Amino acid sequence: MLFRPFIFLKRFLPTGLYWRSLMIIVLPMVMLQIFVTYVFMERHWQMVTEALSRSAVADIAMLMSEYEKDPTPETASRISAQASKYLSMSVAFLPNETLPEPDRQYDGLLDRSLAQEIQMTIGRPFWLDTGHYDDYVDIRIAYEGGVMRALPLRSHVYAANSHIFIVWMLAASTVLIIVALLFLRNQVRPIERLAEAAENFGLGRDVEKFKPQGASEVRRAALAFIKMRQRIRAQIEQRTAMLAGVSHDLRTPLTRFKLQLAMMKDSPEVEELRADVCEMEHMLEDYLDFVRGDPNEISELTDLEDLLHEIQKDSLRKGHDVTLEAHGELYLPLRRNAFKRCLTNIVDNAGKYADKVWITAIRDGGDIDIIVDDDGAGIPDDQLEEVFRPFYRLDDARNLDEGGTGLGLAIARDIARGHGGDISLQRSPMGGLRAIIHVPV
Repeated sequence: MLFRPFIFLKRFLPTGLYWRSLMIIVLPMVMLQIFVTYVFMERHWQMVTEALSRSAVADIAMLMSEYEKDPTPETASRISAQASKYLSMSVAFLPNETLPEPDRQYDGLLDRSLAQEIQMTIGRPFWLDTGHYDDYVDIRIAYEGGVMRALPLRSHVYAANSHIFIVWMLAASTVLIIVALLFLRNQVRPIERLAEAAENFGLGRDVEKFKPQGASEVRRAALAFIKMRQRIRAQIEQRTAMLAGVSHDLRTPLTRFKLQLAMMKDSPEVEELRADVCEMEHMLEDYLDFVRGDPNEISELTDLEDLLHEIQKDSLRKGHDVTLEAHGELYLPLRRNAFKRCLTNIVDNAGKYADKVWITAIRDGGDIDIIVDDDGAGIPDDQLEEVFRPFYRLDDARNLDEGGTGLGLAIARDIARGHGGDISLQRSPMGGLRAIIHVPV
């Protein structure tokens, strides 16, 4: 129960390292400023204002006491002159005057401080006006037979320049936050580059320009990534070289078989042997393509719509009825030949077992979906995932790799996943099978 509020707040917290680090720096600073401002406004500012008000009221009380000793016009003139000279305060004694009617409550900090000090120090009826004049405060106190009016400077009764402290505090905090933003950005950028390089490498894209930068911990992580990339590439190159040797060793006896069969007279048995040799060559090529992939092809920015038009034209030449629709900007980095093979495999198999094929390419934010629908027989629901297994072949009316080795969909999915995407199968609204090739941009 104690941690539920923190779990709720976690939903609204930033997820990126840069913003989280910035929050760690800025949040304590903001909280400290709020606390200091509160203490200053509620304590220091109030204490200074009360002290200034106490001093001004004490001066007024002294002047009134001096006047009451000899309440004559001469005394009033002398006190007014001395107050103006030594206290910077305008003072006037108004015989036969009365106090104005109060028009508001004394609830402000200055009003409250002056009213409290006048009641405690002088203890006579009074009237205040702290808002009519910009530079003065109008204080009127009743005495027997008249009213004393004093106009002390506002700066002598109120801490008017305290806002300078807040301005300086905010300015200094702003400078510190800007410096923190700049330095923090420089520290986070190498981590972002490392994450981008790892993501691009996972998508099969070129990351040759990546170099270790930043703090020592980030550099160690970047060097570990580079070494890992080199080991993976070395392993792929070793496998490719081994497969090239295997391919050469296997093709040599197959070539001898073909030459020997070519020298033999035509007969049904010889034709069957020739068909078996061709099937063995086809199986060998499919297997080598599956395990080898396309390690030497480099990703390049590709117009997917143009690529789909090429595939549509190839399918039309093969006699398939294919309709194409493309929506949005369909530019993304691809290993073009490999991805063309992936799509061709899906489209050709759809055309082989259906009368009509529909291809739809849609971009949704940072992803592209290529949807291939047909009106053929489809695949049973319990085998929609099984058909992606290598060497798996359907025994029903529809076989996605009829006459092959059962590697067609396995190769297609391997290529799609090599681009950071995937292939999924489901029932099509057109009555047959729907294949969705999903790739990130």
